[in-house]
Amino acid sequence: MNETRDIETLIELMSRLPGLGPRSARRAVLALLKKRGQFMAPLATAMAQVALTAKDCTICGNIGQSDICPICSDPARNNGEICVIEDVADLWAMERGGAFRGRYHVLGGTLSVLDDMGPDQLGIPRLNARVVDTGAREVILALNATVDGQTTAHYIADCLAATGVSITTLAQGVPIGGELNYLDDGTIGAALRARRAL
Repeated sequence: MNETRDIETLIELMSRLPGLGPRSARRAVLALLKKRGQFMAPLATAMAQVALTAKDCTICGNIGQSDICPICSDPARNNGEICVIEDVADLWAMERGGAFRGRYHVLGGTLSVLDDMGPDQLGIPRLNARVVDTGAREVILALNATVDGQTTAHYIADCLAATGVSITTLAQGVPIGGELNYLDDGTIGAALRARRAL
């Protein structure tokens, strides 16, 4: 089996990706191998390039190719609104909808004792300082409608209460237990337009 060690390693690595188990990873690798020149070589080149150039935005936590992402560097988006989200995938989902024209703050997860995710790991003190420094007038808590998401939202609301900023949360359109990354653009837009105070 030594002759296929590299292929097995690739399958094992791909099976760790979200949504891919061992069987799906095996099918994906076989598809890539059948069209090495058309898919595999360009994919390997693109992955190597992204591994070298991808950076986390020092302001919001988005992923891009510079220290400050295009959203944070866009002066037209400095409208006093900061949308707090769990993950970069949620930011990309919000941007696909095109309904939000403010800035973001990516937490990178939710409060969780089991996962050792506390306020410092999520950058909540940094969010508080950012709200004060920028004079933000509204913080939109667009966290997933899960127990951890709602616990995190209430914690953030308590932390920001002293700043006097208006705190809102997404309203209709986001189902209980739903995650932003899986919602369609219209649902995200409707939820943003119908947000309510927390």
